[in-house]
Amino acid sequence: MHVLFIIDPLPSLAAYKDTSVSMMRAMQSRGYTLSTTLQSDLYIENGQVMCRSQRTKVIEGADLHQANWWQTDEASEQALNSFDAVVMRKDPPFDMEYLYATHLLELAESQGARVFNTGAAIRNHPEKLAITEFPQFTTPTLVTSSIERIRAFHKQHGDVVVKPLDGMGGSGVFRMPPNEPNVGAILETLTNNGQQSIMAQRYIPEIKNGDKRILIIGGKVVPWALARIPLAGETRGNLAAGARGVAQKLSERDLEIANAIGPRLAPRGLLLIGLDVIGNHLTEINVTSPTCFVEITEQTGFDVPGMFVDALEAAKAG
Repeated sequence: MHVLFIIDPLPSLAAYKDTSVSMMRAMQSRGYTLSTTLQSDLYIENGQVMCRSQRTKVIEGADLHQANWWQTDEASEQALNSFDAVVMRKDPPFDMEYLYATHLLELAESQGARVFNTGAAIRNHPEKLAITEFPQFTTPTLVTSSIERIRAFHKQHGDVVVKPLDGMGGSGVFRMPPNEPNVGAILETLTNNGQQSIMAQRYIPEIKNGDKRILIIGGKVVPWALARIPLAGETRGNLAAGARGVAQKLSERDLEIANAIGPRLAPRGLLLIGLDVIGNHLTEINVTSPTCFVEITEQTGFDVPGMFVDALEAAKAG
């Protein structure tokens, strides 16, 4: 099988812990041929969705902590439907270029390409907003551009977290406790003076025990989560913000949430879903490039990349 990864530049990846690289290594171990392309190298010519891609190989035995862990051939131009599968792994932000890319992927699918996760599914499930389909699992949540409305929500709930709708890695996330003196400045900045919608959520004290990433692959729940435990004094449970990742068996509540969401979302074209759960509450549904494969696999021995490749093969056969 020949698989195309739409991915960030290879030199920018921390290969030793990168989920996309773990997928590539698992595929390579099964004899797959791999190619990589950038989002910016997708294009339409005469109605055909094309890309400029390179055959790519993870060097056997390479030190993934160092540079030069990969080899690439000379770039060539190919139609997306010429690959057996296309894996969309471009990291957010979900800006206009990302939005356009989802349209190109959807067009490529109409031309016979097999894309995971699909363009329409990614576009229709923005990672912050997707939780609003499941209010039974969320903490009180408000989405608005109105500073006045957020102030009222803050007054009602006392301790609130606010965040942009298009960020990742904890970027732009602020906690506003009851007596926060900078509420005005925070909200003016995040909403661009009331012109941009953001999300406000009642603060969940259980964040001190970790922001759990729960993975759903091919509609099936990985039995381990990665609890991303914040640094002391930090609100954000993101690895990019310095959190410590600890693998944990899923709790009954974790399974309740995941088993309700997986069967509902997977048929929509979402082969891979990453749920974020704090305490008993769902806080995000990640569908662009969910991570934590490596940490869970290394700490538990459960082969998450292998499970993903199994699901890809099953989806391709189906």
